[in-house]
Amino acid sequence: MDVPDVFIGSTDDAHTFVVLNRPLPGANRLLTGAGFTARKVNSRTVYLLAPTTSEDANEQAGIAMYGLLAHTHDLVDLSWTTRWNPQDSGTEPDLRFTFTGTALAAAATTAAARSLLELHGFAPDGGGSYRPTVPLNETDVLGMVVRAEAHAHAVGIGVRVELGIPTPDAIPAPPRGPSSAVPGGPPSRPARRHTP
Repeated sequence: MDVPDVFIGSTDDAHTFVVLNRPLPGANRLLTGAGFTARKVNSRTVYLLAPTTSEDANEQAGIAMYGLLAHTHDLVDLSWTTRWNPQDSGTEPDLRFTFTGTALAAAATTAAARSLLELHGFAPDGGGSYRPTVPLNETDVLGMVVRAEAHAHAVGIGVRVELGIPTPDAIPAPPRGPSSAVPGGPPSRPARRHTP
């Protein structure tokens, strides 16, 4: 979550959160105006949206992200709480990514989901899960999940990304100094992004 300028995720207890890894002009106003609450968690400012319906979370996160895109395109959204589809039957997803610390595993329940994982560089690990075929750094792992998740959504495969964060209080501290929501700094170059 420390790679992109803006990271959107979900805790296991259904909070939607936004972490800013660099200051963006007006970010505090945009996020709080969209219904997020700013809170200090482990030395970083985290913007939280309490558990709500996926339709409401999608709308509130979408409003905030639209405004933030005026300042950066380096935005990653891996939140499962904002995934709303009016045709969704509420069934379990066919594809699940699970982060445990720095490790990533994927599980697929359908042939289409297994094929998609293999297409994106995952291989069966013998225990029923899939893992990246080569060791990757944090940036590469994040890019791999973003691409596979976007592809899955594009072809109608349900996806859930579990970040291994049970509650907002478990959101980890930044690796290099606290994150800030204070305006400032030039926009960064565009990078991988996935929007709601």
